[in-house]
Amino acid sequence: MNKRSLLKAAFALGFSLSLPFAAHAEDALARVKAAGVLKVGTETAFAPFDFIDEAGEHAGLNVDAFEEIGKELGVKVQWVELPWDGVLPGLEAGQFDVVAGPATITKARLERYRFLSPIAEATVALLKAKGDDSIQKPEDIAGKLVGAGKATSQLAQVQAYGKTLPKPVETREYVGFNEAYADLAAGRIAAVANSLPNIAYVAEKQPDIFAVVTPAFGQKSYFGFIGTKKADDQPLLDAMQAALVKMKGDGRLGELQKKWFGVTFETPDVAPEPAF
Repeated sequence: MNKRSLLKAAFALGFSLSLPFAAHAEDALARVKAAGVLKVGTETAFAPFDFIDEAGEHAGLNVDAFEEIGKELGVKVQWVELPWDGVLPGLEAGQFDVVAGPATITKARLERYRFLSPIAEATVALLKAKGDDSIQKPEDIAGKLVGAGKATSQLAQVQAYGKTLPKPVETREYVGFNEAYADLAAGRIAAVANSLPNIAYVAEKQPDIFAVVTPAFGQKSYFGFIGTKKADDQPLLDAMQAALVKMKGDGRLGELQKKWFGVTFETPDVAPEPAF
């Protein structure tokens, strides 16, 4: 090999050795900070977490929470809105950096995704029409038609719960919960199964139309924001996790829970092992 060939080989070797370092330098945290923008995917039919308010603005606990996370990271937040059944596939396809949702932490999801520090309790409860005396407790939905979100853990839980009742529970799946609430108000379904914070908010806003059936049923669960398990995404998710824990510690997250749910929740700092 002559001198020129040796120089070419050395250059090629040096270039190839630099690739892992370059890839590391371009991890998700570095990329987000360089762009100054954190892309967040979510649906906007999940009040009080994410919804379009009467002024036509995107509002909810997630909007306020990510505003604080953005401040901690020193970046702006860009929202990517789409139906829930497209949110997790969108995350895996790299359309955005993280999912607001939030999503109930389940065994299946925890195996596939990384959940950040839980932001609220997610135990399932029922919303019924105001004045419907046929449903006084959760087991009274035996033999009735109940609505829930398509591809949600609330749907899975109410279906599992229905199998324990004397008469099977028929379920109707909805792309967005707003459509389920509309069908409940119109008398087309007997109840809607959703997490307690969500239906408590709906009943509070429309007390002449809806009422909450207590107690909640099923396994105690929590809501969390979601990222991937890709190695390059972990520095960004670590930074977001630290921001959430800091928000819990200084009381900002509790203030947001009080603002949007009317109550505060005790939540663990890390995603707990789910019961289902």
